[in-house]
Amino acid sequence: MRGAATVVILLLVAGCAQTGAQSGIQPGGKGSSVGDSVASFDPKQIGKTDVDRVADLHRREIFASLRRLAEKLYRRNPHEWKKGGHAGIEAALDRLLDPRTGWRLPEAGGKRGTDAILLGLRADFEGDRVAVFIAGLGAMLNAAFEEKTEFFMLDELDPQKLYNSARNLEIAAWKLATARDAGGALLLLSNEMAVAPQPANLSFEREFGKMIGNLDLLSALIADKGHRTIARVAQSLATAVFLPVMALR
Repeated sequence: MRGAATVVILLLVAGCAQTGAQSGIQPGGKGSSVGDSVASFDPKQIGKTDVDRVADLHRREIFASLRRLAEKLYRRNPHEWKKGGHAGIEAALDRLLDPRTGWRLPEAGGKRGTDAILLGLRADFEGDRVAVFIAGLGAMLNAAFEEKTEFFMLDELDPQKLYNSARNLEIAAWKLATARDAGGALLLLSNEMAVAPQPANLSFEREFGKMIGNLDLLSALIADKGHRTIARVAQSLATAVFLPVMALR
């Protein structure tokens, strides 16, 4: 049996290598040899299904959008990164997005996920609003992906968590655009309305839209694959509450 299993694995490796060779594409755009394809083959791909690869791609796109959102917020609200005493935006981003923090920030006072999102948009909060808001989003999204950065055959994603995260992003985007202090000023600047001759700046809305679209597509794919039903929720953004994604701990 062990010999048969070895043959199967070798055939899988050979098949993947052949597929890479037939594509004949390298980063530089030139055709590659069979030897190049074998050398670039990642053995981890044997343990992945097509759905795993799709999940990997969607997760990368979502967290890339989250980083761009953080950078855009810091650029529109430079006083926020200065609260942390950082030398510049890049230093603030490096600290905020450091995977070793686990999306836990001292200034959040132990709050994570949607609780941190709400804290960052409270009128009486005096810390770095951008950091706490983004860390809250990051923790929620990380929980939706079961705190994994890569997926394999035995990994399972919950389509309901992904769906709930998409709806929570809609609520977070609305709160970001409308949260104001006692004097009526926005707590954080994001989208800008058109002021002639400048067009409207809706780049924040687009980043949220990308994340929401990726989550909705992935949740539908996983639900269909597992023959599962997603409980869909319709609610007004003005009165909406965040849906559960993270376990209480």
